[in-house]
Amino acid sequence: MSGSKRRIVRRSRKGQNGSTVVEFAIVAPLLFFVICMIIDLGLMFWVNLTMQYAVHEGARYAVTGQSNLDPNAASQQRYLAVIQDIEDASMGLYTLVNPAISVTVNGVPAAYGANMFGGPGDLIVLQLNCAWPLLTPLIKPFFTGGQYSFTVAATMRNEGY
Repeated sequence: MSGSKRRIVRRSRKGQNGSTVVEFAIVAPLLFFVICMIIDLGLMFWVNLTMQYAVHEGARYAVTGQSNLDPNAASQQRYLAVIQDIEDASMGLYTLVNPAISVTVNGVPAAYGANMFGGPGDLIVLQLNCAWPLLTPLIKPFFTGGQYSFTVAATMRNEGY
């Protein structure tokens, strides 16, 4: 009797040899999709926080009235120095998100140029509109243009330089 039970157990195991492969083939695409989505969401949050840090550092630098970070040593400009500080603090993401910079001085939009960040005592708002390309093709339709668009900003008052 014990011999026939062994044969039955062996037969049932032999019949399941291909079922593991079929089950994996069914579950694997869903598993990989979820893993890619988690990676995409994690990257979106990381990029957002990194750019928020970069705009904060840029605003901190802007309120001091300095211009020493401008790569052009011959005629350093304050607004170029602030942009350079944002690039330095963004961990290389600045060029990838291609931000549109807008500055408000005392509630009035500032013109791009030498006096872009106002004078001593002015309240400035530095804002970056960014777009991050998504990796997972199945979630791209849920975002405009297949990109995660976000805005980061920092508000500070200029020092009395």
